[in-house]
Amino acid sequence: MNDRLREWSDGYTVALGQYLSEPEELALTRAYELGREALADGLGVLEIATVHSQALAAVLDRPLNNGERTMLLDALEKFFVEVLSPFEMAHRGFRDANVVLHRLNEVLEGQARRIASALHDEAAQLLASVHLALADVAVKPPTDVAKGIQNVRGLLDQIEARLRLLSHEIRPPILDDLGLVPALEFLADSVSKRWGLSVTVDASLDRTLPGTVETTLYRLSQEALTNVAKHAKASTAKVLLQRAEHKVACSITDDGVGFDPTASGGRKRSHGLGLVEMQERVNALGGVLNIGRNDAGGTTVSIEIPLEG
Repeated sequence: MNDRLREWSDGYTVALGQYLSEPEELALTRAYELGREALADGLGVLEIATVHSQALAAVLDRPLNNGERTMLLDALEKFFVEVLSPFEMAHRGFRDANVVLHRLNEVLEGQARRIASALHDEAAQLLASVHLALADVAVKPPTDVAKGIQNVRGLLDQIEARLRLLSHEIRPPILDDLGLVPALEFLADSVSKRWGLSVTVDASLDRTLPGTVETTLYRLSQEALTNVAKHAKASTAKVLLQRAEHKVACSITDDGVGFDPTASGGRKRSHGLGLVEMQERVNALGGVLNIGRNDAGGTTVSIEIPLEG
């Protein structure tokens, strides 16, 4: 038995003795604290069970009638279960985290497939067109070469633009260059110009957010605004971003016809994030996503993500 385990074992014996002499809730609190200490120190359940069995043998090594033995064993069980409760919570936490990570991996796989498909179907076709155009230039008379080269340049410009869009889909460079608030303002301006929807951004951040949080909030805002522009028949939309002490909150509100998230059955669309992916992105960060009608009859998408420190 190493020194730390021996020290923990001594503390266990003392705490158990105190609980058996006065079986109150305060003494059980010490059992829970012992469990947390064991978990933090890397002690295993088998080591704890060994310590408990040794303490059990010492406690029962005296004459007891049936009533005393039953009460004693019941108290020992409660104490032992309380010690193990942090391990049970940690186990459930790891299990839930694995489920979320598995689903997030599916989301990332879906995004990778979309990008691969775009590269294969669009960029590859454009590159094939470049090759054909170059082959055509090679057999043209000198007077027509300049026109052919201009055509090739146009195709290359299309490829460059498409690759830029794909890189933005992974992580918009503006997030790294200027931060989340300017990125949202640029997004709002782009949506306004493209769809004729009036979009405002009201944001207050006193410092930068973790990169994964920024990307998630940007992507969800992008998806929500795209849905508003395409489906909500709205005239205005607003993005509200606020940071509290231990969380960041973002909401996207519109004055459109409203939206019932249960009507879609949680189906994924062939393009964009979709409701399921939006939910999984937020879940992966320990956050909460809510979608519902607002007082204006439109839809509000609310996101809250916890922050450390």
